[in-house]
Amino acid sequence: FYDRRSGKVIKSENLHLFLVDNPKNATEKKHNSQTEELAFAIQSKRILQIRNEEYEFLDKTKREEDFLEYFRELAKKKHTKWDSCFKLFRDYTKGHCKFGDLNITLCKGFREYLLHARNKKTGKLLSQNSRAGYMIVFRTVIKQAYVDKMISTNYNDFFEGFSYEKTHKEYLTMDEFRRLAETPCKFDVLRRISIFAVFSGLRVSDLEKLEWSQVVKAPDGDWCVRRQIIKTKRWESVFVSEEALTWCGPRGEGSVFKGFRTSMTREPFKEWLREAGITKPFTFHCLRHSAATLMIQNGVDI
Repeated sequence: FYDRRSGKVIKSENLHLFLVDNPKNATEKKHNSQTEELAFAIQSKRILQIRNEEYEFLDKTKREEDFLEYFRELAKKKHTKWDSCFKLFRDYTKGHCKFGDLNITLCKGFREYLLHARNKKTGKLLSQNSRAGYMIVFRTVIKQAYVDKMISTNYNDFFEGFSYEKTHKEYLTMDEFRRLAETPCKFDVLRRISIFAVFSGLRVSDLEKLEWSQVVKAPDGDWCVRRQIIKTKRWESVFVSEEALTWCGPRGEGSVFKGFRTSMTREPFKEWLREAGITKPFTFHCLRHSAATLMIQNGVDI
């Protein structure tokens, strides 16, 4: 069973109580009687502790199941950060990790691993905010495994994540936005989804899954996107202008931005920015910051 107090899995507990073999007098007999009473009292206490969940028995069948596959399946339903975190954990465990392998030491070890892990493309150490994001993902997976009763304790209680550093949020000026919109892109769907992102302020995860059935008329007659936010699972309506809709192309069925892949938001996106004369550090997510900043600059109330 798992001892929550010590954080260890134990098979037995030595009480360090001893009986006298072949007691010869009343004192030795009394000693054996009192010792047996004490042992039974401790046994009764342990049973109560198990019932009160101070201890929990581990399901041996679940301990043998593949935690990496469980992690992979969860990551498939999320965004790219989850997939990147999964790959880092897979590298850390050398491709093998069962639920029975999970413990406090392993979790703390992964946290330490992130301090020294490098971006495979740039060769640079992970940024503080990348570490913070990956730890949020990992802690979420651990919590879900606990909720799903795949592990008997929430190991998050025994280690911490990383704090985020405040960073400067880049955004497009109105002139840069116009130049970007006028610059041809190798992938026209990337150009269209990027401009629509500035008009709508939607995240890439929401844009990628945007369906025509979600683009509807609001009660006041204006167009809006009615959908469940991927990140928060909350439903909301986002107003979109007629001009914004022109970047979606002709109305059809299924996906609005057919052919778009998140891989386009990396090197192809950077190449397009350079061709538009935009050289500052800028990611696709910065389009969301641009949406908010440009609206404020144009007098929209916060």
